Amino acid sequence: MAVYMVERELQGITSEGLAGAQKAAIASAQKSTADGTPVRYIRSTFVPGEARCMCLFEAKTPDAVRDVNESAGLPFTRIVEAMDLTPAT
Repeated sequence: MAVYMVERELQGITSEGLAGAQKAAIASAQKSTADGTPVRYIRSTFVPGEARCMCLFEAKTPDAVRDVNESAGLPFTRIVEAMDLTPAT
């Protein structure tokens, strides 16, 4: 499976809104996986000064990631393949 980055513009979002968006992304990915299309939410990074959020997902296709985000009702500007370079602990 590949890693995909979902970019979002979230002007005016609150901390509560961010937490809700993250919960929705996780729940939608879990539902997709339970329904037979594996998608794993990895993590998000929010840049407050730019109101931008980058979320990482693991999936077989970008369409699976798109479906998860649309099902969760989360806005996005693009989905691109990415590399997660988090060091192993």
